[in-house]
Amino acid sequence: MSIPKYRRILLKLGGEALATPEGRGIDPHAANVLAEKIKLIRDLDVQIAIVIGAGNLWRGMKDGAPHGMERATADHMGMLATVMNSLALADALTRHGIVTRVQTAIEMKALAEPYIRLRAIRHMEKGRVVILGAGTGNPYFTTDTAAALRAMEIDAEVLIKATKVDGVYDSDPLTNPNAHKIDQLTYIEALNRGVRVMDSTALTLCMENQMPIIVLNLWEDDSVRRAVLGQKVGTLICP
Repeated sequence: MSIPKYRRILLKLGGEALATPEGRGIDPHAANVLAEKIKLIRDLDVQIAIVIGAGNLWRGMKDGAPHGMERATADHMGMLATVMNSLALADALTRHGIVTRVQTAIEMKALAEPYIRLRAIRHMEKGRVVILGAGTGNPYFTTDTAAALRAMEIDAEVLIKATKVDGVYDSDPLTNPNAHKIDQLTYIEALNRGVRVMDSTALTLCMENQMPIIVLNLWEDDSVRRAVLGQKVGTLICP
C-alpha cells in the first residue's frame, strides 16, 4: 500500500465541482464522481476536511451586488448555498460508504452540527470526512479564506486547492497558448503575481502560518491522490 506524505488535509473545492455541464445547479452525477475521487484518498487512511464554495448556486458579489443588494446579505446567501453543496456532497459520500459529518459556521442544528474545532478533529481521527459549510460565518470573506482558516484550526498538513486548471501559470493559459506553468512559488511571489486561484487574504493567512498550498486540477486523473502521496503535481506554494 502507498504511504501518504500528508496524513491530514484540507481540501478546498469550488462549487463548480458539483455543477451540471452548463455550470449551474447541483448535478447528482458530478457529486458521485467527486465522491469517488475523495474515497480514493480516504482509502489511504488520510484524514480529510473539505470546504466547498457555492459558485454553482450563488456568487454574492457577482449575482447580488450589481443589482444593488447589500454585500452582507449577498454574502450570507452565499454561505447558505455552501451548506446546500455540503449536504449534497455528504449524501454522495455516504452512498459510497464513507462516514461523513457536516459542520456549519452558522448554526442550523436540524441540518448539521455547529462547527467546533475539537469535534471536527475528533471526527477525522475516527475516520470520518468532515465537510465545513457556511464559510467563516461572516460576510466579506471568501470560502478560500474560510479554507485557510480551517486548515490552520484543524492542524492540517497541507491545503489542497482543487480547481479546473493544473497549477499556477505566468499568464492566463486560456488566452495565451504559450503560458508557462510554475511548479513552485513562495507566498510573496504568489501575492506579487496576483495569483487568481486564491485570494490575497487566504494567501496571507497561509503565509503567516506557513501552511503549504497545492494548486491542482481536480479533474486530472488521480491528481489529488498523487498530491497526497507526495508526487509532483500542480503548483506548490510554500515558504
